[in-house]
Amino acid sequence: MKIVIDAMGGDNAPQATVEGAVQAINEYGIDIILTGDKEQIEKELESKAYDKNKLEIIHTTQIIENEDKPVMAVRRKKDSSMVVALNLVKEKKADAIVSAGSTGALLAGGTLIVGRIKGIDRPCLCPGLPNIKGGITLLADGGANADCKPKNLTQFAFMSDIYLRKVLGLENPRIGLANIGTEEGKGNELVKEAFYDIKDLDLNFVGNVEARDVINSVCDALICDGFTGNTLLKSCEGVAMSLMKLMKEKFTTSFKGKMGALMLKDSLKEIKSMMDYTEYGGAPLLGVKGGVIKAHGSSNAFAIKNAINQAIKFANGNVVNDIEQVLKELEEKEKNKEQQETK
Repeated sequence: MKIVIDAMGGDNAPQATVEGAVQAINEYGIDIILTGDKEQIEKELESKAYDKNKLEIIHTTQIIENEDKPVMAVRRKKDSSMVVALNLVKEKKADAIVSAGSTGALLAGGTLIVGRIKGIDRPCLCPGLPNIKGGITLLADGGANADCKPKNLTQFAFMSDIYLRKVLGLENPRIGLANIGTEEGKGNELVKEAFYDIKDLDLNFVGNVEARDVINSVCDALICDGFTGNTLLKSCEGVAMSLMKLMKEKFTTSFKGKMGALMLKDSLKEIKSMMDYTEYGGAPLLGVKGGVIKAHGSSNAFAIKNAINQAIKFANGNVVNDIEQVLKELEEKEKNKEQQETK
């Protein structure tokens, strides 16, 4: 098992990426490749204890910035830490990549360099939205594809099911479709058609799900176009941040509030932990021919370590092979259906 880390990607790189990689080596015993400025990486490694036989550094001279245009950056910055790491996955020299760098560039690079699985029209980014049960609800898609066709949503559904089973360990994941109502027949033409296509798959499909119910854990994966998914994700993040800020203000403005905060200290810490993205690692890009994990841009070392663990489970779960197998089964099913219709 070998995971490559884009050591220069993210707000806290290379400190957080290097520290996270060291933690992963010590905890999981895997081999790590760090791509980036060798001098900076070695400086971060000086005071750290780890098995040096399990860490390789590949020096790169460029960094893809958030301000760069994604496709252009991937094509022009060939010696960037991200592009070099993606090529290692493409060449099967690494089982998966973890990057906290530019989301747009990683999506473009995952598609253009690692490549789409044959039969997948559009890969989808699947961030995890924390829910009140202490777990996450996968958003598929969380922002990679603003405009989708019913076929895309159908593919997002079965890819999410595979990921939830193979990586997150759910036996019978519940798949929901984002909609403005729970009744069958609700929504625009996209979700109306996708509803019946997903229902026809061999999945635990719970039907339409309204946005207000997602945080209540009514489904394990919410299927939607990227515009809807990203809007929902950012809205929930904004509400959570504002609530925590408001609670902090109210608890510190009076003696009564401070006493209440002291009594509720442990409970408030639990709530904060449940809503903390660092607990869940990163978002997988499903539909490409390798493991591509997007860590949050502001990831600390703990978040990077968890994203690496996610990449390990992705590779061990043979997610790509399972997606390819489902595509073959659906293709065969469609052929049989066409043959029956022509008789």
